[in-house]
This record gives sequence, structure tokens and C-alpha cells, in this order.
Amino acid sequence: MINDDEKKKLIKVAKMYYLEELTQAVIAKKIGVSRPIISKMLQQAKEEGIVKISILDDGFDVIEREQKIAAKFGLREVIITSTENMNQEQALRAVGKATANYVSKSLRSIKRLGVSWGKSLYEMVREYPIEQRDVSVIPLVGGMGPKEVALHANQIAYEFAKKINGQCESLYAPAMVATVEQKEGLTGLPFIASVLEQGKQCDMAVVGIGNPYEHSTMYEIGYLSDEDIEELKEAKVVGDISSKYILETGEIAAVSINQRGIGIELEDLKNIDKVIGVARGVYKVKSILAALKGEYVDVLITDDETANALIESFEDKN
Repeated sequence: MINDDEKKKLIKVAKMYYLEELTQAVIAKKIGVSRPIISKMLQQAKEEGIVKISILDDGFDVIEREQKIAAKFGLREVIITSTENMNQEQALRAVGKATANYVSKSLRSIKRLGVSWGKSLYEMVREYPIEQRDVSVIPLVGGMGPKEVALHANQIAYEFAKKINGQCESLYAPAMVATVEQKEGLTGLPFIASVLEQGKQCDMAVVGIGNPYEHSTMYEIGYLSDEDIEELKEAKVVGDISSKYILETGEIAAVSINQRGIGIELEDLKNIDKVIGVARGVYKVKSILAALKGEYVDVLITDDETANALIESFEDKN
């Protein structure tokens, strides 16, 4: 056990070495002892707990997890952002910012960008920097109505186009109609058919991945009824992309809702060169897995908690 005077000397030497970044030789000269004594004092400072050294390897751990998910599902890229100690709102905004940063870097070679709707894309637009891009923004899903207007694809396309001083189209149709006949009537209109066709021709798309049973924007807005939810459950639907519902295998579900939705079809989404899927929340893990199995996205952006749960889900089955 060292006394207070010895402890003070060790602290002084440790500060000179670790904080002031002086060499052992310089410290030895200042104090008037040999360099080997300084070396022993630094070692003693570690043993006494005065100096504690930690190696931050979080960045490499994140890279390892990104590569693990990308390799498992053949993705071009996976972006994991840390949301540790954040509440739900802060975490959603952090993922939105990560998405904004990624899209900004990717937008340089893009002429036509497709966007779906929802809270993740809303946060992406909020966090997006103001810049000059010669890009047309195309809504991939219909969306009209008085509720949660800011989350609709048309509004997201409009606000995004303002951020980049670009152009945008509007899909003047609801995301969901009551009958197939109504859908056919609307999608047959030239001004709606034109936007849907432009959506197919996008160079890149940003889409949310949803869970229809928890925190569902479609349900909150009123596009999905309780009867619709029951139909989805009976069909074993686990998730949705651009308001199209999919099974655990990634296959498109044979439900009437998929026949009544107005927006890009998932097979057309696959033909877009780069599709960026954005989702966070452990409750969305099955939904994300289904989207990855269906090969609907090329890039996944999520947070660390969701990524960990995602890896656990497919490693447990191996």
C-alpha cells in the first residue's frame, strides 16, 4: 500500500506521460531520475489503479456486424448507427440522419430518386442538408388525406425536392382504395399512370420497412381497418414495403390489400438499381428479415439494437 506522497508522485508522472504526452526521457530529466525509474513508476501507476487504459474498438465491432448482415443476405452495404441511451424519438432521428448522410453521398450520380413514406423517411428529410442537386424526386406510393400529412410520400417528395432545389412529382391518389375496380380506374388516368411509370424508372429508391401490427403508419392514418389487420394475420403477413405486404419467406402475400394499394409493385422495385431500406426497432426484426429474404433492398440502414437482434435471429437458426 503506497502512502499519499508516493501516490502524488505517480499521478504527476502519469499526467506528464499520458496527458502532456512527454517522453519518459524528458520526464526523467525534469524530475531528476533515470528513465528506467520513470518506466517503473508508470507501471506501478497502472497496478495501483491510478492509470486505466481502455481500447475503444466499437467502430470495428460495428463494421464486423455490418459485414455479417451484408454477407448473409448479399447486400451491397449495411449502415448501423448507434442509438445507445436514446429514447424512441432520438433514435428515430439518429437513423434519419444516418440515412440523410448516406443518400447525400449517393445522390451525385442520380437523376431520379424514388421515395416511399413513413416516419423514417420523414426524419431523413428533416436531417437532410440543403444542397443543389439536379434530381427529380418521385413518390412511389399514393397518399392523400387529412391525417399525418407530413408522412405521406407526396409530401416527403416535395420537402426533399426543396432541400436539394430539385424537382418533384405528385401521385394524386390514395395509398389504398376500397376495391380493385377503383384502383384500376385511378391508375388508368394518364397523370397517375405517368408518375407510376416514372417510379419504375428511378435510379435509386429510399423505402421504409414496416410492421403492420405495431406502430403501423398505415393503421394510424386509417388506411388499414381492423378487418384488414385480421386478414393480414390469417395470411401470416410479417411486414410491408411501400405498402405492399410480404410473408416471412419474402414472398408477396396473396391478400386483397395488395390488390387495392396504389404504388409501385415490389417486382418493379427490384428492378431499380439501388434500393435503400430504412428500419429500426426490435419489433421490426421479422419484417426486415422478410424484406432481405425477398431481396427487395440492396442497402440496409438501421440502429445497433435492431442490428444485434437481427443477427441473433438468423444465427440462432444456424
